[in-house]
Amino acid sequence: MNPLYLGVIYVIVSAVGFGVMSIFAVYAYGAGASVSSLLFLRFLLAAVLFFGLMLLRRESLGINKKQLLSLILLGGVLYTLQSLSFFSAVQYIPTSLAGLVLYTFPVFVAILSFFVDKEVLRLKTVAAMLLSLLGLGLVLGLSFGGIQPLGVVLAFAAALFYSVYIVVGNRVGKGLSPYVTSGYIALFASCSSLVVAQVDGGVDLSFLAQGWWALAGIVVFSTVMAISCFFRGLQLIGSTKASVISMVEPVVTILFSAVLFGELLGGLQWIGACAVIVGAVLIVLGKQETQEKPLETQYETVTVRGE
Repeated sequence: MNPLYLGVIYVIVSAVGFGVMSIFAVYAYGAGASVSSLLFLRFLLAAVLFFGLMLLRRESLGINKKQLLSLILLGGVLYTLQSLSFFSAVQYIPTSLAGLVLYTFPVFVAILSFFVDKEVLRLKTVAAMLLSLLGLGLVLGLSFGGIQPLGVVLAFAAALFYSVYIVVGNRVGKGLSPYVTSGYIALFASCSSLVVAQVDGGVDLSFLAQGWWALAGIVVFSTVMAISCFFRGLQLIGSTKASVISMVEPVVTILFSAVLFGELLGGLQWIGACAVIVGAVLIVLGKQETQEKPLETQYETVTVRGE
């Protein structure tokens, strides 16, 4: 098969995996799983699979002290907070809305990069940011009825934590295999999630079989397989194309939410959703134009997020 088409397929499979993660989470909650227990088990099992994959690929697991401290910050603090915020958000608001709010993260990345990395905020980028935010305002203003503000706040918190994670990760990921980075981040996130679970009453393994199947979907399909497919697609089509194609992720979430949960968007909401996604795409493209730094780290972090 043509490498371009094959790369597109890999990235689309990756985006579908990430897009349905919140769907799996809802089913797990319905089976009695708690947020903290679900996150701990997700990160722990993902770490086991990532390290197993590294052993099969015969990759070196060695990291220096500076990398260790950076990965503890990324996984043990930032990604844990991001995942906890997002997985909590879908308990209060529709998964489609949570996914759209999360995809405002390119706006926060652009703002943080301006202040932290002194990147130029061009007029095109500012216009794209406004487009994305106006689209989100349209969706929220015409939302599914009585949405709970706490869910929206948590989803915005997830987007903010994720953007900080990306900016920090861009400095940390250099010189490390994406699988090594993802494995250690998942490992340290599992440690932090265990602490959260203990504060929350302990790790509860008593949820129904449906919850275990949902957890398996999150770990295998929405984490390890999704990240592996993304990096394979990245090798074949490059970071810009892969990043833009990955923006179908919130569309996947919206479609699955509509089919499985009846979370239907109205006509103006679809316009707003498209504005959010188009704005995010334009920000990504603008970032690519201003610097040649690839976006591997950005989507490497997606593997242990969530979204």
